Amino acid sequence: MSTATTALPLLHRTVRPEWIDYNGHMSEAFYVLAFGHATDAMMIETGLDSTYRESTHCSLYTVESHIRYLRDVPESAHLAIRTRVLGVASKKARFTHEMFVVDDEAGEPAPNAAPVATTELLAIHVDQEAGKAAEFPAAIRDRFTELTEPAPEWAGRSIAVV
Repeated sequence: MSTATTALPLLHRTVRPEWIDYNGHMSEAFYVLAFGHATDAMMIETGLDSTYRESTHCSLYTVESHIRYLRDVPESAHLAIRTRVLGVASKKARFTHEMFVVDDEAGEPAPNAAPVATTELLAIHVDQEAGKAAEFPAAIRDRFTELTEPAPEWAGRSIAVV
């Protein structure tokens, strides 16, 4: 796993009461919601913001994801989500999010902190008017390339056959 830190800012959220399920901890759907907010933040940082989407009619669509739920997360926990860009091609990007419980609303995970959940995603740049994948503009592809980091050791795994 890389010891480098991401150039993207951490996303912070606090676990809301409605995110808690019948088992007394954060429901799986809300991990996905929090990770989705981290993807939105990454899009802003790479130039795929609302102005871009409105002017080009292009956006980033998640086409594959793999989530690992590693530890229970209680109500009111403060979350920090780290995003790592793993690679970019002409029409697609691969990235991860790691979710940590931190001490306060703006906290950072300790250098050796273990994530409570992770996700790895593959996304396609889509021209919504044409209804198909489209190449990234050079400036956006270059920004993704600039942010690319080595993959953490857990990335690239699949679900084991039982």
